[in-house]
Amino acid sequence: MNLIEVPAPAFDLAMTLDSGQVFHWEECGEGFVGAIAEMAVYVEQRGNVLKVRGRETPTGSPRRQSLSTVVADYFGLDHPLAEICASFPNDPIMITARNFCRGLRIIRQPKWECLATFICSSMKQVAHIRQISKALRERFGVARKACPERGRRIDNYVVHTFPSAARLAKSSEGELRKCALGYRAKNLLAAARLVSSGTADLEAWSSLSDADLRANLCDLPGVGAKVANCVMLFAYERLRAFPMDVWIERVLRQQYFPRNKRIATGQLRTFSENYFGEHGGYAQQYLFHYARMNKNAKSRVRAAAARK
Repeated sequence: MNLIEVPAPAFDLAMTLDSGQVFHWEECGEGFVGAIAEMAVYVEQRGNVLKVRGRETPTGSPRRQSLSTVVADYFGLDHPLAEICASFPNDPIMITARNFCRGLRIIRQPKWECLATFICSSMKQVAHIRQISKALRERFGVARKACPERGRRIDNYVVHTFPSAARLAKSSEGELRKCALGYRAKNLLAAARLVSSGTADLEAWSSLSDADLRANLCDLPGVGAKVANCVMLFAYERLRAFPMDVWIERVLRQQYFPRNKRIATGQLRTFSENYFGEHGGYAQQYLFHYARMNKNAKSRVRAAAARK
């Protein structure tokens, strides 16, 4: 099988896909399969090159793009990563996270898919979000075939696209609850109906200021400050947005305010917006991934120290 080559310097595909931004890509052969909008894609990395296969955007599409362009845009390969990392604060934890996360990039996600996924993510761990995403795709999405044949033959691998807002708007809360959404089903259904009806015009919101975009997002069902910032960062490319979850709050408290046990979440949010600057979203993602990947190692160290 011929694979298209896409230059990908300073990029780590596996780390990027496992960093809590997207939840549907699966290992397949020597690479990964997933969907970029409506396109089923197989991608593997060989050094500074991505080798990809996928169906081109339909000829009738008003925004027909080559596969290489779609992949490069999706994985943010045009982001000036060296410049972004150089803008990070020069403190011990940020330096450690930056070195650990070399090649991690912010993915450009479809707006509805990103919004819906993070509405579903409330109070859920990454593994659970992946299960919900898979269930939604298989029950309501469209099946696409991806046929990677490198290393070992894997024929007719089926990838499900994320269901459109219009598709979910026609469902019911009961149907959505079958995807393990729990109380999130009501919020997802309501958001889908607002987006489908045009009341919430996600594309038009691209022209808004950060403050207005955040306010509009927070008006949607199931969207608070954390989810809004995730959507701003991953779907609208507002690289200053700094999502605050339990991992990040823990890092900020332990590393930046170790002597202030009573600092409020609001104060941490203000600190992060000012301290991490224009590329705060990248800094957050590096801190988040480093903290999540090293939780077990830190636990073992603490346990060993306690036994001494």
